[in-house]
Amino acid sequence: MQVSREKENPDLRLLYNALSEEYDLTETSYTFGAESFSFLSVLDSYALLDRISQEDFIKDEQMPYWAEIWPSSISLSSFIADELTVEGLRVVEIGAGVGMVSVVAARNGASVLATDYSLEALRFARYNSLKNRVTLDTEKLDWRQVQCREQFDLLFAADVLYERVNLLPVVTAIDKLLKPGGISYIADPRRRMAEQFLELAEENNFSITSFPKICSSGTKPIPVTIYKLRR
Repeated sequence: MQVSREKENPDLRLLYNALSEEYDLTETSYTFGAESFSFLSVLDSYALLDRISQEDFIKDEQMPYWAEIWPSSISLSSFIADELTVEGLRVVEIGAGVGMVSVVAARNGASVLATDYSLEALRFARYNSLKNRVTLDTEKLDWRQVQCREQFDLLFAADVLYERVNLLPVVTAIDKLLKPGGISYIADPRRRMAEQFLELAEENNFSITSFPKICSSGTKPIPVTIYKLRR
């Protein structure tokens, strides 16, 4: 997709040029609430598999899931724009990927920290914040060992329940990152793994409310559920 850069600021242009030298890119428009957005992502995330060395995979088993926009991110972004009031709240997103949810929250008045384990993901999140003219912070975060000392009013996460080994670390990260009285919203495309996650969350004294949604932005509707967790 050809993207016009004539009116963009120098930092945005420089970052786009750097990313385009390393990746085949695509930029897609979305509307959340009454607002228009544009998000840059990798055209073919599967092509990135060849970049992962055996040593790196053995160390972290990290796949390039960050590189594309998933239906859960779209559904959670719509939910934030249409059904939540985030203005003036301090928000963290874990597993932010290219930063869609964080950008939408920031556009709606939240003070946002977008986090991901991948530094490459955070470059895209920064680009997308500049592209959509919002301000947010970015920081590397490993939810298996949370080092962030700040606590937040709200925590967002989309499509992070894809492996069993992640479930307890995500629950623990939510517990560490939320202020007393804070709320987490986790979006998932109704994987069976989510049921085990909810059991772990209940065992750790979280109450759960479910909001079933349908993501209709792709070629076929995808069911997504947003889980509200609070102590």
